[in-house]
Amino acid sequence: MWGACHQAAAALNEDQLDVPVKISNAYGKPIEHAIKVTVFWDDRNPTPAPILILNHGRSADAVERANMGRARYSVASRYFVAQGFIVAVPTRIGYGVTGGEDIEDSGACNVKRYEPAYEAAAIETMTVLEAVRARPDADRTRSVLVGQSFGGTVAITSAAKSPEGVIATINFAGGGGGDPKNRPQRPCAPQLLERMFAQYGKTTHIPTLWIYTENDEYFGPTYPREWFSAFKDAGGNGEFVQFPPQGEGGGHGLFTKYPRIWQPKVQEFLHRVGLVASASGPKPQSAGVLSTSSTGTTERTPQELDLHQADSNKADAPIKK
Repeated sequence: MWGACHQAAAALNEDQLDVPVKISNAYGKPIEHAIKVTVFWDDRNPTPAPILILNHGRSADAVERANMGRARYSVASRYFVAQGFIVAVPTRIGYGVTGGEDIEDSGACNVKRYEPAYEAAAIETMTVLEAVRARPDADRTRSVLVGQSFGGTVAITSAAKSPEGVIATINFAGGGGGDPKNRPQRPCAPQLLERMFAQYGKTTHIPTLWIYTENDEYFGPTYPREWFSAFKDAGGNGEFVQFPPQGEGGGHGLFTKYPRIWQPKVQEFLHRVGLVASASGPKPQSAGVLSTSSTGTTERTPQELDLHQADSNKADAPIKK
């Protein structure tokens, strides 16, 4: 399963893994498909090393989903590897090199069915986590789930299952039903998302960090706060951070475009939950490195990947502290 790796730089290794998944789509149809997973690690890090699963977002456009390539998030992955993690980035079913049918469709704006879509992606996430745990250098007892946009909600969905060995979750701009072109800052059926996050709060006991911007073009400044409040009021364990406006076009792409903004807060959070030794960490990194895969094909840069962070029929959101 763990073949020859690609030396990205120094002792930073990059490998690809195929993970078979048995799952049902949002409408109950059984699906069997293998997920392509990019794995980063550093041989210099102490072992057994904690695992970090990093989930991508979702474009509303089927062509963009098909053309996404292989998810890597190279800048963020380098950052997390520098903290001692083994980082796994799945390209979920229905996207890029993994291919397959769309199992995350949550329906039209006026008839949203959010839960099954996120449930399907959460099952993929936990299956990938179990596969990475098979590595001889991995610590089965310490894992973190991280996601951007649709993937941020998937991280919270997964945390609500109280998975064994997962000790923290980070949600970047998670939400659903957003459409910055036709309904900027007005996602579809936000009350359904509020209800969903409240349900998650009842069973989420591990620490969670929710990170947004005030100018999120998908969800605006208010809905993410309401979703987090519903989660927290129902018993969820979490911290909500909303950064000032970032970028002229909107701040939804904070995770890929402005890592220097969020890295100190994430470092502090990881230190607080006992996953990194220092609350200050390395110097924050800028975006825009690594663009060639181990197979020699050109990969999307972090900025390009950000174009593919929308939710089904367009979705995602912001936060403030």
